[in-house]
Amino acid sequence: MPEVTRQDQGTFDYIIIGAGSAGCVLANRLSEDPNNKVLLLEAGGKDNYHWIHIPIGYLFCMGNPRTDWMMKTEPDAGLNGRALNYPRGKILGGCSSINGMIYMRGQAADYDQWRQLGNTGWGWDDVLPYYIKSENHHLGKTDMHGSGGEWHVEKQRLSWEILDAFRDAAEEIGIPKTDDFNDGNNEGSGYFEVNQKGGMRVSTSRAFLKPVMGRPNLKVLTHAHTTKILLEGKRATGVAFDLNGVPSEATALGEVILSAGAVHSPKILELSGVGRGELMSKLDIPVNHELKGIGENLQDHLQIRTVFKIKNAVTLNQKVNSLFGKMAMGIEYALFRSGPLSMAPSQMGLFAKSDPRIETPDLEFHIQPLSTDKLGDPLHPFPAITASVCNLRPDSRGSIHIKTPDAKAHPAIVPNYLSTQTDKDVAAKSIRLTRKIMATNAIAQFEPEEILPGTQIASDEDLVREAGNIATTIFHPIGTCKMGSDTMAVVDDRLRVHGIQGLRIVDASIMPTITSGNTNSPVIMIAEKAAVMIKEDLKA
Repeated sequence: MPEVTRQDQGTFDYIIIGAGSAGCVLANRLSEDPNNKVLLLEAGGKDNYHWIHIPIGYLFCMGNPRTDWMMKTEPDAGLNGRALNYPRGKILGGCSSINGMIYMRGQAADYDQWRQLGNTGWGWDDVLPYYIKSENHHLGKTDMHGSGGEWHVEKQRLSWEILDAFRDAAEEIGIPKTDDFNDGNNEGSGYFEVNQKGGMRVSTSRAFLKPVMGRPNLKVLTHAHTTKILLEGKRATGVAFDLNGVPSEATALGEVILSAGAVHSPKILELSGVGRGELMSKLDIPVNHELKGIGENLQDHLQIRTVFKIKNAVTLNQKVNSLFGKMAMGIEYALFRSGPLSMAPSQMGLFAKSDPRIETPDLEFHIQPLSTDKLGDPLHPFPAITASVCNLRPDSRGSIHIKTPDAKAHPAIVPNYLSTQTDKDVAAKSIRLTRKIMATNAIAQFEPEEILPGTQIASDEDLVREAGNIATTIFHPIGTCKMGSDTMAVVDDRLRVHGIQGLRIVDASIMPTITSGNTNSPVIMIAEKAAVMIKEDLKA
């Protein structure tokens, strides 16, 4: 088949594929040096949709083809054959433009484990300075937090009586309150800190990219859909992409940096002939480099949505189902940038242990003063709360692989949720812990009534089965191009692709194991650290 004629978009020192959580950071840091000519490619559009910036707007961005790639998982046995919607950001800022805005680093032990796996320079003490570098934290500069960085971290601008009671209830059974989830041990309960500024979402596009868009050495192209990485032998030399439907290409003198995320990075590599040879051969894609780990090792946080009807307290259900309530919310946000329209999807967090014998919390709760039968459905007409709980360190492993050589087609996302006995055991324990919290004296005045999964679901076997019916992703896919030196590793500890010169991966796909919390800010840390390594390697 003859090679497509492509329009030449120029020659650059660095070409970054993906203007998401990592790509925007890299574009900022690598273009700081005016001698570096940087091209940033984004397959989606600009982030000029008003609902991106209003925090409650995530409801209108996920499941919207303007801002979301509209992907689904394959039917999953652990979910009793259900397929899940799998939102991924399709605009500048990527998932940071549509996510829950929760600022979370994870636990010190997560990164120390990365280092113990042989990844030099990735322990907690190694990565903490990169978190601090980015931060503009509401507490100001401390040993644990930074001030003056691009990544704004604020307190939420609202509170709810029922959430405060949930926190008291957790304390009643021995789960302490905490003021900081990000000091290396996130055990306890508290309101999540959020990436907002004055009640508005802060995405990586707004924080890192927009302030430097005027740099003459930085070129940003939207609607630039990468079709493959160009290779000469075992070296990446550029990128082929469709620019508003026109076949185009650009040349990289230094490096091609793949920052398309845990779903799209393995897809682009396989389209480029890098990955599992057997898979690519079946699709008539020439095999340029065999790397068996590409697309494997998928990990994600599966949240089990328990719902409790309550009395004697206001929840968002009443406000949304009332014309006066809707008007009041709109006025409050317009005047003060506070209230429900400033809400992150989950307001209160709680980290706990499914078993007292484990060293650090393995459960994360996202508690919300609202409820629905399933995500996307209207809110219930009665007051209720949702206490979603996820296993922070699942054993289950899935995969993401292309199904066709068509670069516009979605890959097969196979999470394999609840496919190990350990994950099943933790699922049952997490529901039982939720019930224990809701049965405390602190909650009694609200007369809670369990709706999901329902008190009739009692045995461990039944709880696991019902978890499969009500659980959903919390949008944290990682690991599909993992860092390491074993036979399934894709990048080394400097994020260089094994066996390919001039190609680096910088996004959530490089995580060897998932962090114990929300994954967006860890990706920003990875990009900060990668930018330093890229500059060091240039001088070497």
